Amino acid sequence: MLRTILCLVLCIPMLASAQETISLFNGKDLAGWKADVPEADKKPDIAPTFIVRDGLLVSLGKPGGHLITEKEFRDYRLDVEYRFARGPGNCGVLVHASRPRALYAMFPQSIEVQMMSGNAGDFWCIKENIETPNMEERRGLPKEKWGGSENDLRRIKNLTDNSEKPVGEWNHMRIECLGRTIKVWVNGDLVNEGFNCTADHGKIALQAEGAEVEFRKVELTPLAKAQ
Repeated sequence: MLRTILCLVLCIPMLASAQETISLFNGKDLAGWKADVPEADKKPDIAPTFIVRDGLLVSLGKPGGHLITEKEFRDYRLDVEYRFARGPGNCGVLVHASRPRALYAMFPQSIEVQMMSGNAGDFWCIKENIETPNMEERRGLPKEKWGGSENDLRRIKNLTDNSEKPVGEWNHMRIECLGRTIKVWVNGDLVNEGFNCTADHGKIALQAEGAEVEFRKVELTPLAKAQ
C-alpha cells in the first residue's frame, strides 16, 4: 500500500505554476525602455520627454514621441494605472508595436489603445488592423476605408461612457492580448474587444501626445494561449 502511494506521488507530473507578473517599470529609472522622439534627431540635447519623478513614470507630453519596451511580448495581460494630473489630455498604450515611425513619421506600427480623456478604450489602427462587432456603427463607412493608413478610418470607438474617473484621479486600464484578440477594461468595465488582429506580438509603447500623464503601475502577466 505504501509503495502504491509513493508511486502515485512520485509518478504524477507536477502541474506548471502560473507565470509570475512582471513589472515593466521599476520605480527608479527607465531600464528596459527606449524613447523614440523624432524631434531629438535634430536636437540631441533636447530635454527628455519621459522621466521618472517621485517614483512615477511620467510622460511630459512634449516633444511628441513614444517610450517603447526593448523586448517583444505575446499572449499577456497588461495592467496600467495612470492619471492626467494637470487637466484632461491625450495619451495611449500601443500594443504589438513593430516598425518605428510608420505613420506620420511618428507612430510605430501597432494597435493603439486610447487613453485620451473621455475616450479611453478606443482602438486606433496604425498600419495594422483589427475587427470588432458593430463595425459600421463604431468605425464608420465606407468599409473600403477600414485600415491603418493615413487616409483610412483608423478609429474604432469604445463601448461605454463614464468608465473613466475624474481628471486627477487614478485610472486602471487592463489590456489582454491573446492570439489575435485584444480586450480592454477601464476601471473594471469591458470597454472594447477586437479579433482577427493583423499582428499577435510586438513591443509595448507609451505615448507622449501633448499632455502630461503619470503612470504608477505598468505590469505584464503572461497568459497561456488556449489550445
